[in-house]
Amino acid sequence: MADDCLFCKIVAGDIPATKLHEDDDTIAFADLNPQAPVHILVVPKQHIPDIAALGADAEASAAVLRGIRAVAAEQGLSDFRTVFNSGAGAGQSVFHVHAHVLAGRPMSWPPG
Repeated sequence: MADDCLFCKIVAGDIPATKLHEDDDTIAFADLNPQAPVHILVVPKQHIPDIAALGADAEASAAVLRGIRAVAAEQGLSDFRTVFNSGAGAGQSVFHVHAHVLAGRPMSWPPG
């Protein structure tokens, strides 16, 4: 756990969140600033700063994908978009890797 990490504090239960899924390796909760009618963040419990570091850990990568699949099923999402922002220039504002699961409206491409 990184002492100054917002998501580590949520994982530890020090900061409240609207938890939608939790397993041994991940936690999923509602985004506080949703960009779609459904906007869920899926976060590994282990502090991993970005997608590059996540990609170096096959088990953690698989755990995040399983967390995405589980929360989507539990929320009844058949159509959804998954986004990872990696680095400040790409919009990452919390440097604890997380997947955005977006749903509830038609998605266009390119997104931004």
